[in-house]
Amino acid sequence: MEKIKTKGYGASGSLIGGKTLELMEFDRNEPKADEILIDVLYCGVCHSDLHQVNNDWKNTVYPCVPGHEIIGKVVSTGAGVSKFKTGDLVGVGCMIDSCKHCEPCLDGEEQFCEGPVGQTMTYNGYWKPDGSGFNTFGGYSTNIVAQEKFVMRIPESLSPSAAAPILCAGVTTYSPLKHFGVKAGHKVGIVGIGGLGHMGVKIAKAMGATVTAITSKVSKRESALALGADEVLISEDQDAMKAHAATFDFLLITIPYAFDVNDYIPLIRRRGAIVTVGLLGPYKAPTNNMEVAKFCSTVGGSLIGGTVETQEVLDFCAEHNISPDVQMIDIKDINKALDKIKDEEVRFRYVIDMATLKN
Repeated sequence: MEKIKTKGYGASGSLIGGKTLELMEFDRNEPKADEILIDVLYCGVCHSDLHQVNNDWKNTVYPCVPGHEIIGKVVSTGAGVSKFKTGDLVGVGCMIDSCKHCEPCLDGEEQFCEGPVGQTMTYNGYWKPDGSGFNTFGGYSTNIVAQEKFVMRIPESLSPSAAAPILCAGVTTYSPLKHFGVKAGHKVGIVGIGGLGHMGVKIAKAMGATVTAITSKVSKRESALALGADEVLISEDQDAMKAHAATFDFLLITIPYAFDVNDYIPLIRRRGAIVTVGLLGPYKAPTNNMEVAKFCSTVGGSLIGGTVETQEVLDFCAEHNISPDVQMIDIKDINKALDKIKDEEVRFRYVIDMATLKN
């Protein structure tokens, strides 16, 4: 099989400077019968890119070329592809393939793939590396190849340069909000107003909920209101937190680092739910089940979303005129951007203009 020469920015993983992204060249395989070759136009910068580059989850396969919020144009298609043609504007999210035969895959929930190796991630190979050295390279690159089922149609009303974060931040927040039936009349709290949280505010508001943005930073009050939040609750204000006890039907927590979930459980009303996204690791302290049981609360977690929900959220955002708030950057500034994400200095999502890599 012929190879496609590709440029990208990735981390080598070496002991000296190996977690700093630098220009790399690598090969991609020509598309198989059911695959699509995509010219990458824009790629969002996710907080999980930072975690993966730094091997924070102890599963990184190096070299690591991040990027799973991808907008591009179809360059060529395999003989069996029927949904897309050359020139189509498309998106690729967190996965590029799965077994496609197990029950979750047949339901469009490929993130739960029960096949021999599970889902194939857009970068870093399988979610749990199988020891074979198999790896995939993501969207911080000139092109990408994905299986047709994992390629999304981008609605015409969405701006291509801003739509990229919907493919991860959008579906990651949409999926639990949809699963728990958020609708008009519900009171929803979005904890953490960053890349994920700002999409959570917009989506929950469009679902008809009354939305409270919950943040530790007073400086984010005005920007949270500008996103559409009905109210802003400062989590460091203990009196305000107590005043909001047992008032929320649903809390979506987007904090990406270890925190004490017990600070937020008292906010949930009878039979309410609290779901954490973004944190892939333990809470700072064990959950106090006395507080959980008191109101028969649900405490859960959620990962990304499958192909069905990813297309749904793209269409939902188009219908409700929702667009991520993004800052465009040059690929050469990616390391500075990752540092600013770590320091919580981005508003609210960086997107790489991949023309800066091609040029």
